[in-house]
Amino acid sequence: MASVGEVFALIRAKGELTRTDITALTGLSRTAVGARLAVLLGAGLVKECQPAPSTGGRPATQLSVDTDAGIVLSVAVGLSRTRLAVCDLAGAVLALSDIDSEVALGPADLMPDIGKGLDVLLEQFPGVDIHGVGLTLPGTVDAERGCSCGSAILRGWDGVPLRPYLEALPRIGSAPIVLDNDANAIALAERGGDDDVLVVKASSGLGAGIIAGGVLLRGANQAAGEFGHNKVVAAEGIPCRCGNTGCLEAVAGGWAIVRALQQQGISVRHLRDVAELAADGDPEARRMVRESGRAVGAGIAPAVNLLNPAAVVIAGDMAGVYEMFVAGLRESLYGNATAEATGALQVRPATHGDRSATVGTAMLVLEHVLSVAAIDARF
Repeated sequence: MASVGEVFALIRAKGELTRTDITALTGLSRTAVGARLAVLLGAGLVKECQPAPSTGGRPATQLSVDTDAGIVLSVAVGLSRTRLAVCDLAGAVLALSDIDSEVALGPADLMPDIGKGLDVLLEQFPGVDIHGVGLTLPGTVDAERGCSCGSAILRGWDGVPLRPYLEALPRIGSAPIVLDNDANAIALAERGGDDDVLVVKASSGLGAGIIAGGVLLRGANQAAGEFGHNKVVAAEGIPCRCGNTGCLEAVAGGWAIVRALQQQGISVRHLRDVAELAADGDPEARRMVRESGRAVGAGIAPAVNLLNPAAVVIAGDMAGVYEMFVAGLRESLYGNATAEATGALQVRPATHGDRSATVGTAMLVLEHVLSVAAIDARF
């Protein structure tokens, strides 16, 4: 028998339903449906909308999730920029701000700035309920302990509990704080209607979010999708920032492209600068963007063969020069993957642009606080 949480999940998945729809889909009696809806309506999680078109007789009222019944906070930590946002209960961004700060400074420096930034954003939403906070990092995350775990590029963060920094904020209090890897968050934001999708984050580093059979795959040690540190012949002997040599990132990662251009005397600090140069027609920047695409395409070809996704989505800073990057990626991907795996494969840009990580981080916490288990526990 469908619980309150299951009825809520059904409404959330379908968008709008009538009481008759819910009765038919759940098998509950009209009385039981009414009782469950009374709980959800009383809590403000569900609202009544315009009546459905009449088929004769009194029009039926539609029910939908009240996305204005509170907010969630999104904190997407990047290597050179951290993005803070307030989102509604559908993950739509209501307010946004950036902290341009190197993650290499460590949590003791960056996390207090994040707290201050969230306090400033929250001034726009006095008295609004905070349902939860999402925090994503560009590396492997131990979600239970609430910290970065074994990430070679976040050495100062490894094992440092991050929840206490946010729990100290007066408005957050006991609201759940959910941590995950940024590529996983982007995958939730960019999956579209696909149950099998490979979302590539091509920014300073390289990573992927994997959805297979409708499930986000994190791996036994939460390290699924770290393809940027696969060994490739083109990078043989070239040092990577992870401490090893021969990694794909050492020739195709944004940080490697920036380094190469700086060695040529070109003034760039981040891949975003490179993307601007390429978009303005700089031949060397354009060449490097395309070569990065070729290397990434070859790097993900085995994953495409193994997983057979319906789509490969390109997110991260390279999405700003999508056509250039994907021109190289398609060439090597289709040349190295099997015809069976690529026959119907779509390669597409991230629909949320540079907000993919922000929206995905909000969706991570929403999946937690609005889950069947969470709603049932609440009521």
